[in-house]
Amino acid sequence: MGRKPTLTNEEVEQEIARLNESEAVALARRKLRLEYRRRTYLSQLRYLEKEGKALMAAGITREKLDEMYAAFDDETYFSDGEPC
Repeated sequence: MGRKPTLTNEEVEQEIARLNESEAVALARRKLRLEYRRRTYLSQLRYLEKEGKALMAAGITREKLDEMYAAFDDETYFSDGEPC
């Protein structure tokens, strides 16, 4: 078996340009982006579950959190009614 012919730098650039214009590449990139987004979301949910369990083990409830952060409900901490 012989070796594949090597591409010149110009041929490499042309092939990259061609592939970047390909609808197939765009579709595969979108799929990959969506998969990464889902995995990131899964990671965030796992972190939140771990954090929530730690709070529960420490005896923190929703009511206690509301009391602890009641001072931050003041409108001076918000712009246009949304958290900064």
